[in-house]
Amino acid sequence: KMAGSPTPWIGSAYLFLQSTCKSIALPSLYESSQKKPCVFKALKLALADSTGSVNGVDMLKVHCSHPHLIVQLRFCKRENCRRFLRSYREGALQKSLQSHLQLSLATTTVPLEMELKAGSEHLDRMLKDEDRCLECIYREKPDRLPDEEITELEECLKSLMLHQSTNNNVAGKDCSSLPYPPPGRSLPPQGTFIFQGQQFDNRTITPDDHQKFAKSVSKKWKQVGRSLQKSCRALRDPVIDNLALEYDREGLYEQAYQMLLRFIQSEGKKATIGRLIAALEENGLVSLAEELLGLHSNEDCS
Repeated sequence: KMAGSPTPWIGSAYLFLQSTCKSIALPSLYESSQKKPCVFKALKLALADSTGSVNGVDMLKVHCSHPHLIVQLRFCKRENCRRFLRSYREGALQKSLQSHLQLSLATTTVPLEMELKAGSEHLDRMLKDEDRCLECIYREKPDRLPDEEITELEECLKSLMLHQSTNNNVAGKDCSSLPYPPPGRSLPPQGTFIFQGQQFDNRTITPDDHQKFAKSVSKKWKQVGRSLQKSCRALRDPVIDNLALEYDREGLYEQAYQMLLRFIQSEGKKATIGRLIAALEENGLVSLAEELLGLHSNEDCS
């Protein structure tokens, strides 16, 4: 370091996570090779939400210590750490992580309990004293570089998000969670369906379908969701009402977008255009159904 250059602010803390739902064990999910990337992505996105930056806080290692998942965190700027502490204190981090886990794991809800420690200090007991929390975290210097497994998961997540943003160019929150099946995959067993006397391929719902639906369905998104819930467990009560409350500030587009996202996330290849068209027909949204099937070019489908 050159003389006079300031010492960088670096600190460390441990975030303890536990699901309060007996059927969801976070350590077991993280130990599963299939579910580990999903849990890691949810952690990464929630931490980014808490600091307002993808690089606001680093994960150095994730420990599985049943019933807890323990995440070792490294902060490289005081302001990032301060934002994280406020998000943690106000419950925003918890809400964000629950939401991202719900999307990544395609489940209805993942209730969480959280605890934050720096060395022997339990920071939950002093959250109102932000400066004291910062001092405790600053005292705990990271004892490692990012674990090799963390580095691999980071690279996988980056390449996945880059691939999907390049190919899908999807608007909306958490686009990286969208499990749109790659083009060219075989159609499900019910390969065609009839609409207005015409036969259509029962393809999977595309990003373009998703955006058109959210843009045009307006206030009827709840009714369409309740039609879909008859054959989709992920949309059963009270999920739809919870979505309406959670995304109330963002408006109808985001509410509709998130509802259909739950359907796509849960049903995978079975999230077909035929099922969506049937739900639209059931609720008198024939014009929107026609637009999704390319039967007219009219943009004004409400």
